[in-house]
Amino acid sequence: MASETTVATASYSYELRFDAGRICLDLLATAHPDERLGAVEPLRAWIAASGLVPGGTALRHVDGSWVPRFRELRALTGRLTGQLVQKPPAADPRSLDQALTRLNELARAAPPATRAVRAPDGTLVRELHGPPECAALLGAVARDAVELLTDPDARACLRQCEGDSCPIVYLDTSRGRRRRWCSSEICGNRERVARHRRRAALARA
Repeated sequence: MASETTVATASYSYELRFDAGRICLDLLATAHPDERLGAVEPLRAWIAASGLVPGGTALRHVDGSWVPRFRELRALTGRLTGQLVQKPPAADPRSLDQALTRLNELARAAPPATRAVRAPDGTLVRELHGPPECAALLGAVARDAVELLTDPDARACLRQCEGDSCPIVYLDTSRGRRRRWCSSEICGNRERVARHRRRAALARA
C-alpha cells in the first residue's frame, strides 16, 4: 500500500493528506470530507507539503486569487479521473472534452525554474530562482494529471475508495492490487468498526 501521510499545522484544524499516489490525486483529496482549500493559508500549506517547491521556499506572495484557480484544476481533474472509475461513466462526453481542453491549457505553463546552491555544510541543494508563479505550479499539477490520464498502466491502477460515501480516487500500487480504501486508518478503520458493530448486533439478537 502507498504510504499514508498527513500534514497538520497548529494554525488550523485540518489535515492535508498525501497518500493517493499522485500529486494531482492528492489535490482531489483536499475536497473531502470537508473543504481544505477554503483560504490562502491552507493552500500555502498544501503547496509547501506537496513537493511542488523545495523545502523552505517562501510562499508569502501566494494570495487569495490562487485559491479558486487551484480549486478549478481540482474540479477538472476530478471530472476526468472520475469517469475512469465510475461504472458506468456518468459524465457527458462534451463536458469531458471541455475539461480536457482546459486541463491541457493549464499544463502548457513552464515549471518553476530551479538552481543548485551550496548549503552551509557545502552540499548542493535545490532552490527556485524566484517566487513560484501560480500558473507554473498549476502547470506542474496539470501535467501530472495529463501523464496519469495518458498512461495505460497508471489508469489501470486507479481506484475509488470503497469507504461509505468516500469519493477519493487513488492509485493502487499495492501487491496484488488489493487496496480497498483511500486510507486504512480512516475509511478502512471506519469499515472495521462498522463490521464489528454489525457482528455485535447479530450476536445480541
